[in-house]
Amino acid sequence: MKTIKLDRPAAPDDAALWQDDELLLLDQRLLPQEEKFIHCENAADVASAIAGMVVRGAPAIGVTAAYGVVLAAQDAWRGADTGWKQALQDDLSRLEAARPTAVNLAWAIARMGQRIQTLADDADPEPALLAEARAIHDEDIAANHVLGDLGASLIEKRAAVITHCNAGALATGGYGTALGVIRSAWAAGKLTQVYADETRPWLQGSRLTAWELVRDGIPVSLLADGAAAARLAAGGVDWVIVGSDRIAANGDVANKIGTYSLALVAKAHGVKVMVAAPTSTIDMHCPSGADIPIETRDPEELLSCGGKRVASAGANAWNPVFDVTPAGLVDAIVTEKGIIHSPDAKKLRQNMI
Repeated sequence: MKTIKLDRPAAPDDAALWQDDELLLLDQRLLPQEEKFIHCENAADVASAIAGMVVRGAPAIGVTAAYGVVLAAQDAWRGADTGWKQALQDDLSRLEAARPTAVNLAWAIARMGQRIQTLADDADPEPALLAEARAIHDEDIAANHVLGDLGASLIEKRAAVITHCNAGALATGGYGTALGVIRSAWAAGKLTQVYADETRPWLQGSRLTAWELVRDGIPVSLLADGAAAARLAAGGVDWVIVGSDRIAANGDVANKIGTYSLALVAKAHGVKVMVAAPTSTIDMHCPSGADIPIETRDPEELLSCGGKRVASAGANAWNPVFDVTPAGLVDAIVTEKGIIHSPDAKKLRQNMI
């Protein structure tokens, strides 16, 4: 992989760009200080970028993986001609293993795999697979706009909201899930203020959510993660709005670590919780949150900050990236297919039809 800089400022919907037959990923680890792109030359580069947090957010990971399949097919076709389908299997497995919790990753690779099976063994697969990857990308953006408007319809009066982590254009194909709702609510004149949790240890709220909202002219105030309870206790906040990396069939929601505690505090203070996600994030083969694989990352992410050790020598750390919020704490799941009030297994099945 190599780092490049475009001849224009980066935009929130630049998470994954297919440009001149190449995949460019906005390096979200550097935002907001630097706006640079990672040039991915093959599927291994894409898998490394996903695992290394260059790109993150379940829908964006799915979109990126789809383009990674195109790169894998390019290499397989050049190297194996009529045996290209078998030749790219290792790359497909490598991509799928890059992040275990984000179900959109496996969903996108499965969809690309289905398209692969329809293609002839003796024809260049790139045009058809690139069209499929672009369709996945475009469909995600369209779904975000629809669910954004649906979610905004739940906000009945001018309100302040809290969000956790980054579920904006950077985390999706574009527009955003939780931030899609916030963008639509702002456009409808329903929003007064966004409070964004800083989101330790990667600080996605501080670095990414604030970056997106400031660029859109939406008022945002950062909170230390531990301040959210006091903010809700003080009143004046009507909704907690978050995205998700995987929603189980019973409505349990896996999202960035800290979401569960935020939902518990919201329940204690009578504040409603909205989860905004496309249907590609719903895993109907996963019965409950207990069955969702939770990624645990390097303890060094907690022990250090900005490349400098902050914890005492000899200390260790437990670093799960996600937690599971039970469906009973969620007032509404909003997808492009509709609003699921007080979600449960029956209602999710109906939504997925």
